[in-house]
Amino acid sequence: MEETDNKERILKGAEELFMRYGVRSVSMDDIARHLSISKKTIYQYFTDKDEVVTLVAIQHLAHEQKEFDEVFINSKNSIDEMVGLSHCLRANLKRINPSLLFDLQKYHPKAWAAWLSFKWDYMRMSIKRSIARGISEGYFRPEINADILATSRLEQVEMGFRDDLFPSDQFDFMEVQIQLLEVFIYGLLTEKGRKLYQKSKVKNQPTQ
Repeated sequence: MEETDNKERILKGAEELFMRYGVRSVSMDDIARHLSISKKTIYQYFTDKDEVVTLVAIQHLAHEQKEFDEVFINSKNSIDEMVGLSHCLRANLKRINPSLLFDLQKYHPKAWAAWLSFKWDYMRMSIKRSIARGISEGYFRPEINADILATSRLEQVEMGFRDDLFPSDQFDFMEVQIQLLEVFIYGLLTEKGRKLYQKSKVKNQPTQ
């Protein structure tokens, strides 16, 4: 039990640093200092930094999946679901470093593979499910091709992380992602859906 607790504590501390500073700039020494433990202690539980990064990524994605599933289950309709997902996105973006995906892709292939699996196996299915729900409720346009729109949305998310497209000294990372999400949502809506979405946004305005 103690070993499990120690491993979880290390992974939690590592995630906090990765989210704040990105992956590449955080060393095992940084994690040890952050947790007030020795680097030797970390190596008792993990082979190297790559293993830490991979397990952090897997746990983080599992947590996101749980959050998204709860939004879907608890939402009254597709509009309520979109507002809920928007709130989740805002909460996650407040604590994430924009360099994170780039770092995973370039330096940690196992963690990157976990992200790609989450992206294509879970997120794509979830978006398609949401679109089908919205069409059946009359809130989304019936002529929408769910395959195309789901793929487009996933690429939008990654695009928002790209510093070559949205340099951090010119663009606010959260604003970029929220703007891309809003364009996606409004492209789905019928007039009936647009009215309900705007009403729901005002009613459920997130606190700063």
